[in-house]
Amino acid sequence: MLNDNLLLSLDINKFLSERLYQKFLMMQNNLSLQPEVRLVGMMKYLKSYSNFQDQYSFEISLTRKQLASLTGLRIETVIRTIKKMEKEDILRLENGKIFF
Repeated sequence: MLNDNLLLSLDINKFLSERLYQKFLMMQNNLSLQPEVRLVGMMKYLKSYSNFQDQYSFEISLTRKQLASLTGLRIETVIRTIKKMEKEDILRLENGKIFF
């Protein structure tokens, strides 16, 4: 089937290479010892799959517990870091929701 449809083969390879690149970027972010780097990397990854490009336009739909699980941090560290990032104008908190 792939031999007959070269465009399909190219599309599959493009999709797989993009996913592999995103996973590589996530791995690099999660190797960092700084929680800000891990969280910003996760948020950029999530935002990359949306059409929102403006600052504070993308709502992070994950809970603090889910963010902690995905980044390998403790929930308390995620909460403290998010508050610190808000003070540094990296993200915005509105009614407990995170906008990146």
